[in-house]
Amino acid sequence: MAVLTAERIKLTTTRSPWWCTAIVIALGLGLAGVIGLSAKASLNSFENQLAEGNQPDFEPFLPTLADAVGGVSGFGVLVLMILAALSVTSEYRFGLIRTTFQAIPNRSSVLVAKAGLIGVFSAVLTFVLTFGAYAIAKATAGDKAGAALTLTSETDWRAIYGVPLYAFLCVILAVAVGALLRQSAGAIALLLLWPLLIESLFNLFGSFGREVMPFLPFLNANNFLGMPGGVDFHWGPWGSLVYFAAFVLVVFGISLFVVNRRDA
Repeated sequence: MAVLTAERIKLTTTRSPWWCTAIVIALGLGLAGVIGLSAKASLNSFENQLAEGNQPDFEPFLPTLADAVGGVSGFGVLVLMILAALSVTSEYRFGLIRTTFQAIPNRSSVLVAKAGLIGVFSAVLTFVLTFGAYAIAKATAGDKAGAALTLTSETDWRAIYGVPLYAFLCVILAVAVGALLRQSAGAIALLLLWPLLIESLFNLFGSFGREVMPFLPFLNANNFLGMPGGVDFHWGPWGSLVYFAAFVLVVFGISLFVVNRRDA
């Protein structure tokens, strides 16, 4: 409890967590509004061309719930990962980690407390924002363009409760990466490039890339969230969640081992 209290004080008395929270809220809700307005404009354009007797050369954009919460599950979670990584790398940068480890000789408990506290905060925040993003996208899209924005199926609900699970695991991964690299620039670069660029590059490797892609961690996370991206996975959405969780726990376990073995 003392470790949790110390980490809570660190988290709530610095500016970066508050700025990151504001950015996550703005991105999650703002992009939901943009998606809703885009869907409405797309459908109106489609219907206008039909009314004029022309055959549209495009299909109207009718967003799903996974699209509506994409600002939260995509950019929002990335910001939370940066926050989690900075909670570790900032202490290394300013030399505070030595004081922390002197006060708490059990180094593993420090990382577990950081990951648990920020992970729970991220899960609660994203859970609230997913409902907000759904409501905003539904309201801005209208009844016709937002016809697919419902909470009637298991897939729809998974797009809601799956985001907090994903955010929690991503925060644990970010803390582990921060502890392993100990440098803010390197940790942030890896956490951003990994899901946004590195995994998508496997598309360039032909059949080899297609065979490897079902085993990439963030693609599996996207499959759980309802965005398989055309990848032929060997298991269903829940299997992808288990695979991603196992990957995160392995990396976190490695970080605990390394932190306990090397000098602060």
